[in-house]
Amino acid sequence: MLGGMGNREALLDGAERCLVDKGYARTTARDITSEAGVSLAAIGYHFGSKEELLKAALRRSLERWGDEISELKQEMHLVDGEGDRFVDTWDRVIDSFRESSKLWAVQFELLAALEREPELRQSFAAETRHARIALANLFDTIPEDNEEAEKLGAFYQVLLAGLAAQWLSDPETTPSGQELLDAIKLVAMDLLPPRQS
Repeated sequence: MLGGMGNREALLDGAERCLVDKGYARTTARDITSEAGVSLAAIGYHFGSKEELLKAALRRSLERWGDEISELKQEMHLVDGEGDRFVDTWDRVIDSFRESSKLWAVQFELLAALEREPELRQSFAAETRHARIALANLFDTIPEDNEEAEKLGAFYQVLLAGLAAQWLSDPETTPSGQELLDAIKLVAMDLLPPRQS
């Protein structure tokens, strides 16, 4: 049996695999410990409960996905023009759904459970600000004002969740980065006052 920190990592790895294979609601503590090769008591010792372990495993999976997407930022400086950077970044995010579709399905499953699980809702709410700032940072558009950064991040978060939902239901009709940019320009034209001649 693995000791100390090894048990904790084995539990997280096992929980991540179970989340992908079974989803949040159908994963049992025994499923996780069987996958991890540790005792049931290890869950209580390291995480307190199966639910806390599953939340930690999902958080780690999403952070890993976010890290992979953030690596795109290094390549974005090779793309000319803000519009081109926006299009290229979103195209890459959309492409990432092919590998991470099960992870997004689990996240939507959890979102559906928030109404019944107030502690889960609080956990998600606590991480929302960090996620929004990270998304704004991905597009190199963080204003100096944190409140503005959160608003911008919230907009990107809405786009991300909507794209993930569309990709899960029908990948073929999910908008491309260029289509998103075109739509944003149309909305902006509608909202901005006409230029005076």
